[in-house]
Amino acid sequence: MFEIAEDVFLLEGRPRFAYNVYLLDDVLVDAGSRHAERRILRQLAGRKVRAHAVTHAHPDHQGASHAVCERLGLPLWCGAGDADALESGDLTAVTPDVAIARWQLAHWAGPAHPVARRLREGDVVGGFTVLETPGHTPGSVSFWREADRVMIAGDVVNRRPLVMGGALAEAPVAFCVDPARNRESIRRLAGLDPRIVCVGHGHPLRDTGQLADLAARLPA
Repeated sequence: MFEIAEDVFLLEGRPRFAYNVYLLDDVLVDAGSRHAERRILRQLAGRKVRAHAVTHAHPDHQGASHAVCERLGLPLWCGAGDADALESGDLTAVTPDVAIARWQLAHWAGPAHPVARRLREGDVVGGFTVLETPGHTPGSVSFWREADRVMIAGDVVNRRPLVMGGALAEAPVAFCVDPARNRESIRRLAGLDPRIVCVGHGHPLRDTGQLADLAARLPA
């Protein structure tokens, strides 16, 4: 893993930057697919981790959550609007009914796990403030540290691969349960003027003028 900002680390993924997992101080954020368990545990070895939070309940973010929580004895935290899906293991309520999403549910999703804390606006996670940013899923959350303007945005936005220019983009509409609400969440995040934006998919973004540009281009 490598450090992006003070006490903010990005774990090595496979492929790199494709399905990002972060460590915010002592809180693990997101957990990739269910095939990422060993890779995550290997990188956390020797580190103090006290909780695991997910930005939203999609299979490429909660897949290894149950396994990691069981192995390390961690409580699971997530946005209130996605908690029932995580606890039941039925992610269909937070996942659009499209072919690729159905494939991910079948091949990447992890089992149900109790949610110890339902995150709401203003809660604190690993030194970051919780922002409710629904649209991609009903309970999507982002994490914001105002002191140095670092943001963990989950899948509210993502970055295209660097070979395609690395441009910032809204989450694909086909993967959002409510694209209009997700665009409102993008506008909200852009209004905070972050210095670093860490996304669920793609490289961390330091040229954050792109976020304001994206928000300005979105349909009304």
